[in-house]
Amino acid sequence: MHRGTLKDGQNITICHRDGSHERTRIKELHTFEGMGHKKTDHVDSGDICAVIGLERFEIGDTIADFEHPEPLPPIAVDEPTMSMLFTINDSPFFGREGKFCTSRHISERLARELEKNLALRVRQVEGSMDKWIVSGRGVLHLSVLIETMRREGYELQVGQPQVIYKEIDGQRCEPIEELTINVPTDFSSKMIDMVTRRKGELLGMDAEGERVNITFEIPSRGIIGLRTNVLTASQGEAIMAHRYKNYQPYKGDIVRRTNGSMLALEAGTAYAYAIDKLQDRGKFFIDAGEEVYGGQVVGEHVHDNDLVINVTKAKQLTNVRASGSDEKARVIPKTEMSLEECLEYIKVDEYVEVTPENIRMRKITLDHLERKRENKE
Repeated sequence: MHRGTLKDGQNITICHRDGSHERTRIKELHTFEGMGHKKTDHVDSGDICAVIGLERFEIGDTIADFEHPEPLPPIAVDEPTMSMLFTINDSPFFGREGKFCTSRHISERLARELEKNLALRVRQVEGSMDKWIVSGRGVLHLSVLIETMRREGYELQVGQPQVIYKEIDGQRCEPIEELTINVPTDFSSKMIDMVTRRKGELLGMDAEGERVNITFEIPSRGIIGLRTNVLTASQGEAIMAHRYKNYQPYKGDIVRRTNGSMLALEAGTAYAYAIDKLQDRGKFFIDAGEEVYGGQVVGEHVHDNDLVINVTKAKQLTNVRASGSDEKARVIPKTEMSLEECLEYIKVDEYVEVTPENIRMRKITLDHLERKRENKE
């Protein structure tokens, strides 16, 4: 409360940030006590309270006097800097693990999220009933929403994070973030090299004992996939934080992931025998015994092209035995990827399939021959 008194059941005017006024009534007033709420009859200037019964109320709006409303200056909400395509899960494993799988469920859940998630924007893709462009404040902001939906029992697919560009004074501009990395002094040169390759600019370095605080300016595009590399290069010692600063002219191309994907050829169960024979082709994201489907990303290829492999091939057994022919399959444990790492890892033609029990990566076009045809076109 900035001025005056609010009473239980009082008539008030809401001054919206667009200049319009709406007359309504307060149902209840609560004050905060410890971790909970306590009902009260009135609150005075300087109090912090919860107002119940207002329907169309957004951040920056003012609760003002019924007869003579005077709005406070509206609070500015930071604009979204990154967007992602959300769509229904249409993989062969659709509906196996989630309770809410349809476009109606996802649409209603996103609408509910908009009521309390102020920096989020949701737009339906033109000509499609089951695709939405969801914009937020970076990969972490959007991955928190996806993880929450996953835990609530939703099944969905999300595309590669895309930076939101703006045209300012006829120039293409992109969001810039202020990045701070705190690392032991020995790793500082590696951090600077890594960030400057992603069009980052060094602003300053402050030594604190055996550690150093390095501050950069970096495009939001450059932060996608940076966290994993920073932790690997610093042996897990780095502490990284970043926040939106402003829009600046486009900084040029940044090289994203250079390795191709290893893709399953057909649906079935992955066998240790097949994985063992293919381990020199790259690292795997699946273990023996896992169910896979054709077009699923099962590993990372050592070269820059995609490779279609058959991980569902079992060993042909015969009655004839020879010494040395039955060597054991030695399978290296799979690379575990978190949701955020998957979002940063996928390419433009790939989706992350999110279900309550699994996170899988897949090609948008699952059929191998159809993908070949599309690439030729």
